[in-house]
Amino acid sequence: MTIAIGDKLPAANFKEKTADGPVEISTDQLFNGKRVVLFAVPGAFTPTCSLNHLPGYLENRDSILSKGVDDIAVVAVNDWHVMGAWAQSSGGMGKIHFLADWDASFTKALGLDVDLSAGGLGVRSKRYSMLIEDGVVKSLNVEENPGQATVSGAARMLELL
Repeated sequence: MTIAIGDKLPAANFKEKTADGPVEISTDQLFNGKRVVLFAVPGAFTPTCSLNHLPGYLENRDSILSKGVDDIAVVAVNDWHVMGAWAQSSGGMGKIHFLADWDASFTKALGLDVDLSAGGLGVRSKRYSMLIEDGVVKSLNVEENPGQATVSGAARMLELL
């Protein structure tokens, strides 16, 4: 079953690369008592993710935060080394959280996993964005076409805020 507006996020742990090395961070630490924008990509360094989806959130970071959002995070079914390298190369390190859902457990618990094995990618996340308040989904924007980042993009999230 796919998560819906009004649902509480499932408990999960991510890995995130920081200046001090990898840290484990839980959904409770990220979302409890906070208003957070979370967006997901099928894979770090993939074309739409790197050229459109992530840059939109980095460019609009301050505008999003000015709307009463406490934090922004991106999640992908990649390991923390890949997510850390993506954070570094994109200039996003320290600006938003780059969360590694290395085993797809969070993505599967949301019901937002997709099998992209035919394209050589294996199980990945659908492309989406969410506004989460105190661990509860307030908006959910899932892309119909994973090659686009329109309904889940930063511009759309700003409209919703």
